[in-house]
Amino acid sequence: MSEDVRFESGQFEGIVVRSPLVSPARLADVLHKRFAGTESYFGGEPAVLDFSEVSDWPEQVDWSGLVAFFRRLGLQPIGVRGVPESFDAALKRLHLAQLDATALRLEAVRRAEPAKTAPAAAPETPAPPPADTPRAAAPTKFIDRPVRSGQQIYAPEGDVVLMAGSNPGAEIIAAGSIHCWGPLRGRVLAGAGGNLQARIVATHFGPELVSIAGIYQTFENGLPPSIANRAVQVKLQIIQGQSHLLIEPIDTI
Repeated sequence: MSEDVRFESGQFEGIVVRSPLVSPARLADVLHKRFAGTESYFGGEPAVLDFSEVSDWPEQVDWSGLVAFFRRLGLQPIGVRGVPESFDAALKRLHLAQLDATALRLEAVRRAEPAKTAPAAAPETPAPPPADTPRAAAPTKFIDRPVRSGQQIYAPEGDVVLMAGSNPGAEIIAAGSIHCWGPLRGRVLAGAGGNLQARIVATHFGPELVSIAGIYQTFENGLPPSIANRAVQVKLQIIQGQSHLLIEPIDTI
């Protein structure tokens, strides 16, 4: 077995959080409505915190509090962007990288790559364009048993299909859509990470909370008779530039 250690360029896959706020308390107030108080909404994905939109920087920033806040959401901050150099020492203590210059270097490398790898002569038979290359579909997570109270199901990439429904107190989170064959109970959050096209589809609708891409609705006072225990779909609709949840029986579509 070779013991050669190599350092290679790669592509970062994670979440970029663009925030005009640097106060952990203010962020908690603003995002509480979006995530409905849900902790670990994300599944431990690495995150870059982009503060380029901050208009008025305070003299002191509670960086430890910011990192702790995003970790409660299930993110792992690895670096920042758009932060003044005066905070470099504080960021180094928390092992957060300043990624502004790094991002520029990576972009320059990316743009130079085609010139480096271009063939000397065109092949006799042109290769198909990259757009025609089939891409692997995101995996779908099938859950064959009812999701118990207190149990969490998380799909960081694709859809979730519940073959036997879920119980009150369960939590289902998916980057894609959530399909439920059976009673849908508990907290149901589709489109984690911002997928606006995600949907929630259930044959027997009765959750405590539904959310798509952070837009949520609770049913603390019960469900309207038009959707309670019926076949229902939940999706986003845009009204005057704002995203709203549309919850409707499937048989009326």
